[in-house]
Amino acid sequence: MALKHFRTLTPILTASYQRKTFGQAIKTSLSLPANSYSTMKGGEDTGTAAGQTVVTVRRGSVVTVGINRPEVRNAVNQETARRLLEELEAFDSDPDLNVAVLHGKGGNFCAGYDLKELANHTASLKLEQDVTKGPGPMGPSRLELSKPLIAAVSGFAVAGGLELALLADLRVVEESAIMGVFCRRFGVPLIDGGTVRLPHLIGLSRALDLILTGRPIGAQEALAYGVANRVVPDGQALQEALQLAEQISAFPQQCLRADRSSAIYSCYDAPSFTQAMQYETDHGLPVIQSEAVPGATRFTAGTGRGGKFS
Repeated sequence: MALKHFRTLTPILTASYQRKTFGQAIKTSLSLPANSYSTMKGGEDTGTAAGQTVVTVRRGSVVTVGINRPEVRNAVNQETARRLLEELEAFDSDPDLNVAVLHGKGGNFCAGYDLKELANHTASLKLEQDVTKGPGPMGPSRLELSKPLIAAVSGFAVAGGLELALLADLRVVEESAIMGVFCRRFGVPLIDGGTVRLPHLIGLSRALDLILTGRPIGAQEALAYGVANRVVPDGQALQEALQLAEQISAFPQQCLRADRSSAIYSCYDAPSFTQAMQYETDHGLPVIQSEAVPGATRFTAGTGRGGKFS
């Protein structure tokens, strides 16, 4: 669901920064806290929750980013959108972090944009139509992160919440989770990437089924469609997503990011097969000396034989 970039966000965003969104460098305003991350290790991130709409916990090279408005099923208001953008930007620029996990606290991932705020503040809402000039209404939806993001989905991930889940590289979904374009019922358009990412992810026919009907889908249908990458028992999405993040974080990162970048470029930006292949080669070759040769040396010494990952 969405409301793409409100100019009402700009009075509270104060420091200049540059990021990449949909293949372009953008300049907007953002106040980044000097220390965005909690220093807590392990466990649920309850220590920083009081009074904050987004809470983070850093676990080595992995950070969790939790939406903390459980009283409204983690619906996103302007403050929450700003904080989500801050935290994911901070993650992307931190050289010590490799993977982020996005989740919702209190049993739901995200119920979309807060329609009560939309209904009660229509006079102050102005949409920025140029997507290169600022964030989307859900916050980070216009970003192209340079490192992997995993969504741990429980409860409802609908409307703009579905769009946030689609921002992630991978989605770990609990068995009772519900996903769907619920904003169809109220005339609220998908302007946080839903009509862009969903067809790329699952194909136009299936995407239109969800977009046009707004119908809910459960975890197993989401898995069959390709919206979900893993289905886990209720209450285990965050734990499983963290384990997956730690596994990904343990791999050689320059190679992993080069391959990830090439896959995304070929899907969204490449004008031809040849140019996609050239991008893959240009970004892959520098990795050979820095990571592939040392990796081959470890293999010849016996590491990873028989397809072992540990």
